[in-house]
Amino acid sequence: MLLENKQVAIIGGGMGGLILARLLQMQNVKVKVYERDCNEEVRVQGSPLDLHEDSGLKAMNQADLLTEFYTNVRTNASKARIVSKDFELKFDEHSIQKNYSESNSNSNKNSLQDISKPRPEIDRSELRNILIQSLLPESIVWNSQFISMEKENNGWRLHFKNETSIYADLVIAADGANSKVRSYLNAPKPIYSGITMLEGTIYNAKENAPHLFEFSKGGKVLAFGNEQTIMYGTKGDGSLMFLLSSKIPENWITESNLDFKNNEEVFEWFKEVYQEWSPKWDELLLSKELYFIPRPQYYFPFNQTWKTQDNLTMIGDAAHRMPPFAGKGANLAMWDALELSKYLTGNQFEDINTAIAEFENRMLEQAAEATKDTLTNGEQLHSTDALERLLAIFNRTQ
Repeated sequence: MLLENKQVAIIGGGMGGLILARLLQMQNVKVKVYERDCNEEVRVQGSPLDLHEDSGLKAMNQADLLTEFYTNVRTNASKARIVSKDFELKFDEHSIQKNYSESNSNSNKNSLQDISKPRPEIDRSELRNILIQSLLPESIVWNSQFISMEKENNGWRLHFKNETSIYADLVIAADGANSKVRSYLNAPKPIYSGITMLEGTIYNAKENAPHLFEFSKGGKVLAFGNEQTIMYGTKGDGSLMFLLSSKIPENWITESNLDFKNNEEVFEWFKEVYQEWSPKWDELLLSKELYFIPRPQYYFPFNQTWKTQDNLTMIGDAAHRMPPFAGKGANLAMWDALELSKYLTGNQFEDINTAIAEFENRMLEQAAEATKDTLTNGEQLHSTDALERLLAIFNRTQ
């Protein structure tokens, strides 16, 4: 095996990094995951994930974790209610019975079509816990924020913020969209998509946003108008996560001087930018337990390349950052993990460099198609007729 007697370091304990560690350990590879979170109790941000049959679910199956996954699926989380900016209900998926396999068998390259497919959804925290528990004890080195690394022998000496350093024969970057490891591959810089999202999380949503919490019915709510969107959904821990999405100049965050820790300031901005939206949406911005994260949406070029190295590669958002409008980010990261593990532990390649080169070529080809899909979706979801477009697709798939 190519990785025999080699130490592998995965930087980042997200879904891609964790399932890669699981798959490698199943082949007796020596691997450690270095995660910047202090411990596994840290709250996991982000909306629930819907795993796709050809990627995320395929990886979970190979990792022998499908039973645990389906045990923790949230039945209503995948169901959508579509409303106008005036909070007029236009479509309610809760009143429609759908079958996962039937829906997934009708594949369509139009990625907006994919949005209408009901897929099994799970909270990120639950999926992360499943993956953590599947690893050998002490596989994750917590409180290990990557700072830098330099070449040593045939591998790398890595340095972390906690003032520790380790040696690894192979480093795999799974440290997300703002990857610090990516620069060591001299990969291209990201391009701004023209869209910025403001992510908000309301804890104890049943008390702090009661009307919107009840309206969601445990699923997700999608609203469109004036080339803007509001999307929100509830999670199993009782929180509500929402995304405000608009076409905004790239430098808006720095030039606006908006203090995202000052909820009153953010609410004033919302009332100005979303001034034609119903006051019923105000509840999102008036909670006592409300936290914001600005997220300008970037993507990497379709034709990005870098020189393959036999001791370094990357997966997931570190390799193919893109906006979330096709719902493929986490699924692609898990597909990357599955493919890379096969290439590195199989017998079809004569050396690591050849295996990684083949993996990277396939990964970038897949990522380019997904990036095109998500950019197309982004344009359509922020068009003047976005509501009508999505309603037509949802109604057509019933």
